[in-house]
Amino acid sequence: MAAPAPNTQQEMRRRNLARVLHAVADGGPQSRAAVAARIGLTRTAVSTLVDELLGVGLLVELGPGRSGAVGRPGTALALSDGGPCGIGAEIGVDHLAVCAVDLRGEVRARTAMDAANRDSDPGPVLERLAGLVGEVADEARGLGLRPAGLAVAVPGLVARGTTTVVQAPNLGWTDLDLAPRLAEKALGGGALTGGGSGNGGDSGGVGAGGTAVCSIDNEANLGALAELWLGGHTPPPDDFVHVSAEIGIGAAIVVDGELLRGTRGFAGELGHVPVRPEGRPCACGGIGCLEQYAGEEAVLRAAGLDPRATAAGHPGPGARIDLLATRAEGGDRAVLGALAEAGSALGTALTGAVNLLDPQTVVLGGALARLAPWLLPSLEHELGRRLAGPPPVSVSRLGADGPLLGAAHSVVRAVLDDPLAHRA
Repeated sequence: MAAPAPNTQQEMRRRNLARVLHAVADGGPQSRAAVAARIGLTRTAVSTLVDELLGVGLLVELGPGRSGAVGRPGTALALSDGGPCGIGAEIGVDHLAVCAVDLRGEVRARTAMDAANRDSDPGPVLERLAGLVGEVADEARGLGLRPAGLAVAVPGLVARGTTTVVQAPNLGWTDLDLAPRLAEKALGGGALTGGGSGNGGDSGGVGAGGTAVCSIDNEANLGALAELWLGGHTPPPDDFVHVSAEIGIGAAIVVDGELLRGTRGFAGELGHVPVRPEGRPCACGGIGCLEQYAGEEAVLRAAGLDPRATAAGHPGPGARIDLLATRAEGGDRAVLGALAEAGSALGTALTGAVNLLDPQTVVLGGALARLAPWLLPSLEHELGRRLAGPPPVSVSRLGADGPLLGAAHSVVRAVLDDPLAHRA
């Protein structure tokens, strides 16, 4: 959806500063003349905007760079590798992770830890997460970066426009507002204030005046945003369904380049679409949900493996996925059968989504990317037999990193969208 036209001179200036930053972010180092041609402003106007962005440390000059026009090359502009950065965090069922991303999109600091978060008291989980956020924020500051906000990916439903996790069945959490707990402890105590969920029009990731903000969003939503921004598709798809998995299965829907959230913020709950109406009970209270046939633990059980088992030499987050992949690569018939059944269940659930949305493509991300070679045949067969002209199914190159990177980049993009709020 197109943004409304600015109605004051200050808003126009703010909008044009953002346009300059996005032009450099999207096109890489380039001259003032190239930026002017890209966004349709005069060179004089762009030069004034660039000088302001250089002055507040959001842009830097690298040296001579060609504009594509005849004449002397101009000075190449690039986003600063200092100044504001985005802090992204992820709460998984079996792990916690945090990273810092600079304006250029480079991961500058990162940490993770194993954590048995299923059915845990949220207090200790958030305490550990706040500690990891503090470590990464301190490391980022040591590199000359300034945390501009924190975005957290969670495996659950987040009420639109809030930081409240309404339900996270695999964590055992309900009606829990995460921001106040994290804001007290993370990023140096008072550096955070409450914010809204996610990116894409509900509420920004960063407050006015450079105040860092804590935002909370569903991990599948942030994985889809990462795919949209970082997936490397040429050209990037404007309409796709992004399916990801850890213990559970989530999905997110991108329409016309924007995340579709739904009235309450719950759009994309593919994991709880019934695929076997008289099937197994699910932690969400439903019956026969996709998660019970294609989730990580369901596949392990179907293969005759202990859901707590891990592959030798592969401890930590993703260990069970590594176990399944290792067994599948070795030709284990039970594992291959379980993955084929999971792919068929995914295809059944996706049939309804494709019929309703008519996307350009379906993207498998998260843990599903690692298992794609064995899921795709039965998934595509199911789509093919149920749909006339099914969309292509692609595999995310981001894999399990999608939600964490999406979280950090959502803060970075908030800086690019409103540079005046992030002057040093």
